[in-house]
Amino acid sequence: MRSTRVFLRPTATPLPLGFLALGFATFLFAGLRLGWLQPYEGRLVALAVLLLTVPLQLLASVLGFLCRDPGAGTAMGLLAGTWAAAAGATALTPPGSHCDALGLTLLASAVALLVAAAADTGKLLAAAVVTLSAVRFAVTGIAELTASSAWESAAGVTGLVLAALACYAALAFLLENSLGRAVLPVLRKEPAGEEPGVRPRL
Repeated sequence: MRSTRVFLRPTATPLPLGFLALGFATFLFAGLRLGWLQPYEGRLVALAVLLLTVPLQLLASVLGFLCRDPGAGTAMGLLAGTWAAAAGATALTPPGSHCDALGLTLLASAVALLVAAAADTGKLLAAAVVTLSAVRFAVTGIAELTASSAWESAAGVTGLVLAALACYAALAFLLENSLGRAVLPVLRKEPAGEEPGVRPRL
C-alpha cells in the first residue's frame, strides 16, 4: 500500500515587513507635508517610496495570501497601490503643487482600506494600523483637494502618528513570531499558535 507524505512549509507573517515599509513611506511624506523637506525634494521622496515601499508591500501582499490571511494580503496590496499612485503623482506634478486626481484617489483608497480593516477582526492591532492608514489617506486627500495649509499640517501629523504605530506593530508581530508568544500587546482575538505557516490565521 502506497503512502503519501505531505510537507508543510511554515511561513512567517508578512505584517512586519509591510508595516515597516508603511512607516518609511508615511514618515517621508509627512516630512514633506510639514515643510521639513524642500518642495523640490518631493521627487526624491517619490523615488524612494517607489523603490522601497511599493515592492516590499507587494511582496507582503503576496505572502499574506499564500499564508491564507486575506486581510493582510488585501490591505498590503491596497497600500502598495496607493503609495505608488501618490509617489507617481508627486514625481510628475510641479513641486509643491496639488492634484485633484490624487485627492480623489486617496479618498477612494481610504474607503477600500476601511473595508479591509473591518473584515480583519482577528488582529486588532493590525486593523488599527490599516484604519489609521485610511484616516491618513483621507486627510491627505482633502489637503490635495482644498490646498489648505491646515489640512496639510493635519496630514503631516497623522502621517507621523501612523509611522510610530506601524513601527510598534512591526516590532510586536516580529517578537511574537520569533518567540512564539506575545511580548508586546497585539490585541489578538485568536491564539497565535505555534506554527505560523500551519495555523488557520496569522
